[in-house]
Amino acid sequence: MKWFERAFGEWIVKNRWWIIFAAILILAVAASGVRFLTINNDTRVFFSEDNPQLQALEALENTYNKNDNVLFIIAPKDGNLFSRETLAAVERLTVESWQVPYSSRVDSVVNFQHTVAEEDDLIVEDLVQDAEGLSDADINRIKEIALSEPMLVNRLVSATGHVTGVSVNVLAPGLSLNEVNEVTTFARRIVDDFRRQNPEIDIYLTGGVIFDNAFGEASQKDMTTLIPVMLITMIFLVGILLRSFFGTLVTLMVIFFSMLTGMGLAGWLRLSITPASVHAPTLILTLAVADSVHILATMFHHMRMGMSRREAISESLRVNLVPIFLTSVTTAIGFLTMNFSDAPPFRDLGNIVAMGVMAAFVYSVTFLPALLSVLPIRTKAREDKEYCPICKRLADFVIKRRRPVFFGTLLFIVIISTGLTRVALNDNFVAYFDKSFDIRVSTDFMLENLAGFDTIEYSLESGETGGINNPEYLSVVEDFANWYRKHPEVVHVNTIADT
Repeated sequence: MKWFERAFGEWIVKNRWWIIFAAILILAVAASGVRFLTINNDTRVFFSEDNPQLQALEALENTYNKNDNVLFIIAPKDGNLFSRETLAAVERLTVESWQVPYSSRVDSVVNFQHTVAEEDDLIVEDLVQDAEGLSDADINRIKEIALSEPMLVNRLVSATGHVTGVSVNVLAPGLSLNEVNEVTTFARRIVDDFRRQNPEIDIYLTGGVIFDNAFGEASQKDMTTLIPVMLITMIFLVGILLRSFFGTLVTLMVIFFSMLTGMGLAGWLRLSITPASVHAPTLILTLAVADSVHILATMFHHMRMGMSRREAISESLRVNLVPIFLTSVTTAIGFLTMNFSDAPPFRDLGNIVAMGVMAAFVYSVTFLPALLSVLPIRTKAREDKEYCPICKRLADFVIKRRRPVFFGTLLFIVIISTGLTRVALNDNFVAYFDKSFDIRVSTDFMLENLAGFDTIEYSLESGETGGINNPEYLSVVEDFANWYRKHPEVVHVNTIADT
């Protein structure tokens, strides 16, 4: 097989211009697929169509309604929700919330449908009407009703009456990936207007739709911050270690070529960028650097030993072709195994990285050496044949002390691996965001002052038409709700029995 590796290196050097042209042409075709990439902020993409939990959720939504919402949290700075000024502000916000795109329902303390019995008549009306004209007696009555109403307390009104929420249920048609961003942009505009008009009241924005949008924004933030930081770090380290401007330049080109090819092919395959697959360029970058550095380090080594540049390139390919190929293929296979994941975004991540890794291999053993053979790269030849004394001493030590090194390393791995028992699974996606994100600040405030974010919904079948009106059925539902209320983690239970 050595003859092939040697002949391959010589062929690359001989046909360098054709290879450079072909690599650029392949890049142009592959990278043009980037225009088809879309960003999907819907957290449901993490579940496949046959996922039983997703199927249960969709069945629940088909029976009742979709539960995507935008939640405005209102917190008067004086700690008193039940004042004319605050109730009037909540009243205006409730009206404005109906303008949120795709809104189907708005719930707040002011439009809560309160029922009053007058002799044989039942009167149902908004709990708060014309807040600015309320008397003190009216406000006290509203406060008493709101703080004793199980449908409101710890859902839309805090138990102490210092915080309230306006919940907007959103029924987006799902015709565009921009719907989530459209809703969030409008909701933020409402928040900005509210803050200008009511400086004495704090307002926070959260909800399922806002969380979906936050995942997309976090992904875009990562792409615009992590990748540049890694590139700068890589350029610095490669430049210091190789001490070659052109060596660093070609490494950077291979990285860009590999990332653009991987992401472009993803576009041609119509894959969406999700919070999981957004990290594919970072992984491709890391692996592409390794391939390039192997080729460059070996080439510079042989040039310092007295070889000409083109001879050193051929020799570097002879030495590294098979190791880089095996590393790339096994790495790609490892990422391709992510296709067994139940979550489609992780499948996409594995496929994009696998394509990028193999692209990095191809560019590293073709475009990279071809470009090196035409660039004016020079290095000083060394008279001493021992290029890395420290490396030699390390190798001599490992060979001489191979048994202690082997068993010592094995023992170290076993000890360190015991830490796996302390790893815990945590799907609290609120904690995915740090305090720099408004969604984290708003949701933490909601959890501390108003309501919980995680919900469990049950569809309780009565077994007969109109059966939910039977006293026996309602009694069972009430018992079930009361059982849940006994759990300390539960802050609110909402059932038809309460109505």
